[in-house]
Amino acid sequence: MGRETPELPMASMADIAFMLLIFFLVATTMDMDSGLQRVLPPMPEDDQIEEDQQIRERNVFIVLVNARDQLMVEGENIPIELLRERAKEFIANPNDEPHLPEKEMKEVPYFGEVYATRTAIISLQNDRGTSYGMYIRVQNELAAAYRELRDDLAMEQFGRPFNALGESEQEAVREIYPMTISEAEPREVGGN
Repeated sequence: MGRETPELPMASMADIAFMLLIFFLVATTMDMDSGLQRVLPPMPEDDQIEEDQQIRERNVFIVLVNARDQLMVEGENIPIELLRERAKEFIANPNDEPHLPEKEMKEVPYFGEVYATRTAIISLQNDRGTSYGMYIRVQNELAAAYRELRDDLAMEQFGRPFNALGESEQEAVREIYPMTISEAEPREVGGN
């Protein structure tokens, strides 16, 4: 009589493979694409379009990025390192310059009557060939300009940075420095 080889039970192998598959699906992390959190404005109504056309030139800060990732601000080529300071000067118009946005007296909670810019709009236009990295850098610099102005104002008025304020206090600061960035559809604005 010959010796029989013991059989390995293979019925549970499918169960083990299935459990390993589930484990790896649950334990694996997926990299999410990074991007900008922006809420797009609603489509303007007809009377809104007419009103927008009446905005004076001094109230619009024009930022152009071409296909070679070169930055032009208000008709002047500048390095991206200067964009934040130029945007802050435009948004705040600290000396009420005639070529910067108009200022008016406003009644703002926690601040009383303040002299603030009425309509400061940053208009961003990029070329279809603009790199995504440059687009993000420009967006970051513009957002940082607002963030720094809001932080400075919050520290001056409340002694705390903007993010540490309560909702009503943040709303008051936003009323003085509302973030108004208008993005036009990408087009061929120059360069290769």
